[in-house]
Amino acid sequence: MSEKILILDFGSQYTQLIARVIREHHVFCEIIPYNKSFEFNEHLKGIILSGSPASVNDLNAPQINIESIANNVPVLGICYGAQLTAKVLGGIVDKSNKREYGRANFIINNNDELFSDISPISQVWMSHSDSIKKLPNEFEILGTTENIPIAAFRNKNTTHYPIYGLQFHPEVYHSTSGKSMIKNFLTKICGCSQDWTPAHFITESIEQIKNIIGDKKVVMGLSGGVDSTVAATLINKAIGKNLYGIFVDNGVLRKNEFEEVLDIYKQLGLNVTGVNAKDYFYSKLSGKSLPEDKRKAVGSAFIDIFDQEAHKIKDVSFLGQGTIYPDVIESASVHGPSVTIKSHHNVGGLPEKMKLELIEPLRTLFKDEVRKIGVELGIPDSLLNRHPFPGPGLSIRILGEVTPEKVDLLQNADKVFTDLLKKHNLYNSTWQAGAILLPVKSVGVMGDERTYEYTIAIRAVTSVDGMTADWAHLPYDFLGEVSNEIINHVKGINRVVYDISSKPPATIEWE
Repeated sequence: MSEKILILDFGSQYTQLIARVIREHHVFCEIIPYNKSFEFNEHLKGIILSGSPASVNDLNAPQINIESIANNVPVLGICYGAQLTAKVLGGIVDKSNKREYGRANFIINNNDELFSDISPISQVWMSHSDSIKKLPNEFEILGTTENIPIAAFRNKNTTHYPIYGLQFHPEVYHSTSGKSMIKNFLTKICGCSQDWTPAHFITESIEQIKNIIGDKKVVMGLSGGVDSTVAATLINKAIGKNLYGIFVDNGVLRKNEFEEVLDIYKQLGLNVTGVNAKDYFYSKLSGKSLPEDKRKAVGSAFIDIFDQEAHKIKDVSFLGQGTIYPDVIESASVHGPSVTIKSHHNVGGLPEKMKLELIEPLRTLFKDEVRKIGVELGIPDSLLNRHPFPGPGLSIRILGEVTPEKVDLLQNADKVFTDLLKKHNLYNSTWQAGAILLPVKSVGVMGDERTYEYTIAIRAVTSVDGMTADWAHLPYDFLGEVSNEIINHVKGINRVVYDISSKPPATIEWE
């Protein structure tokens, strides 16, 4: 089992960033709510206390026993975590005379290991209205800013493991030496060996999967996406033909996607059955024009088909899923799950319905880490670097009711757009792109004839994680070529428009 750093989450918007920085330094870490119990063992090397929107002086402020933690492992408190550390160990925290948000100059005044090889003055990112007015006994100041006399501190005594506090956020991009500080905490303070790599993860995961599953069978719904493909490939490495994959053609995939993805699965040696269920999905979508109704129709139809196909396989014990870490973190949030913006197509409810145990080999990984695992596993780049595609597929890129004729129109227009993005080397610089069929017809002229045909909107965005996105500033000449190709080659389309909305306020998908 890998060495581990635990992050206790008090609800900061930056908590995932802490985890990302730690993973970048090849150390495994987990985020858990501050009030969830955990065990100390030889693999746990240190604990980080996150920031929080709360004040440590609030009546119901989150609390933990820091002294007990420091009896077992080193501790690093960040922002709220630092203030909480100071307060519970006997210091004083109060409202700042001057609230400090944004950039500040951090001045190191103690040659501590935490700041090894770091400039004595560096930019840091502040976000707090409380300040530490007095440190607990046996603590010392390590650094200041122009407005905050206690910006970094640690314990001096040797009765505990090292306890550090940083009033700023080292995990964010604007803290120029922040990643180095976190690395020093991991390596010099906690003694982490930085051996958590994709190859290490694969070896460890295969062994764990073998131990959990043994000679039992696993069934798994595959979507052609990165997460489910990487998860299936990992499980396949462990149990081979005892993994039974099911890939459903729901009638709202991209053009030729069903055949192309099945071919990739065959190349990877996966045991996958392709199921053509287009007509069933179209029947479930018939008459539905509201986005949520269509999403739910696709989701429930998938469960019906998957359940039907899975029951053809005898003695199945496990259900495989491509769950990744952001899904896990959200469901275990300090404040509870996020408000639902849109329901998503997944296999929720299937474990209970089918009485199967879950196997989720990627549940500790972020999306970019999943891709790195995929590269190590030899999954083709054409699949690993595909743009995200919604579970309900083209059903939510057809505004209004879905019909086979509209799907055909949209598939053809979408393929023209995607192919041209690839031809002009623009595909990899956009995070997600696709075409949307609008429920709008307009007058056009083609040759000497008047037309009255559909409008296509094309959408392309740049993003890091999909939480926010900016519209992609594609060249005018390119957009002109896309418009011409779609109108000339897709009969039924006579107008193309480009969506220049960012997220927020607009979502990436129109429905």
